[in-house]
Amino acid sequence: MTRRNLFIALLLAAPLLFSPTAWAQGGYKLQPASLPPEMPAALAALLLPQGNQVADSSGAAFCEVWLGKAIPVKANAGSSADILYGNLEVGTLVGAIHFPKAGADFRGQNIKPGYYTLRYALIPQDGNHMGVNPTRDFLLMSPVALDANLGQLVALNDLLNLSRKASGSNHPAVLTMSATSGDAKAASLTQDDQGHSVLQASAKTAGGQDLPLALVVVGQTSAQ
Repeated sequence: MTRRNLFIALLLAAPLLFSPTAWAQGGYKLQPASLPPEMPAALAALLLPQGNQVADSSGAAFCEVWLGKAIPVKANAGSSADILYGNLEVGTLVGAIHFPKAGADFRGQNIKPGYYTLRYALIPQDGNHMGVNPTRDFLLMSPVALDANLGQLVALNDLLNLSRKASGSNHPAVLTMSATSGDAKAASLTQDDQGHSVLQASAKTAGGQDLPLALVVVGQTSAQ
């Protein structure tokens, strides 16, 4: 290739190299998503106005995620090797997710198109859940229309029952959480060592501080 042709090729590629759309490994990309008018007003009031859309390689949206703008956190949070977000109470509303088409949870369960709340939970420490995940942090999806007490904690048993309405099975609809890395304020979509697509973005606490969170939006566990 001549020097002139090389220059032209680089010039043509420049819009792709510096596009504001961030591509993740595995063909998924991340782009901004504003709160839609069909989002219930009571829920929209608790969310950051700017969310993130995860789209496949054709540009079709797989899901959209909005995080909370005033998430309550514990003042004195304990930590352990298997809990990443010990400053969150079980049952806390963390955000919302929208599947324009049929989606799936971390167990591979089909999730119908629609809007779902995301509330924090922990994998139980019992024999039925051994080896499911290295860490215990999960988000449970519940149909927006059924999650009535948005500004309050939901007791675990009630939350499990709500989330089963999203999965349509005896097991709740779950999204696993991951550890954050790098620039926590900048939203990103990366692939972990299991091939899962991980969305990292920053929510806000009730005190106005940044609350970086990371969750698997595409991918399923091999442990059932």
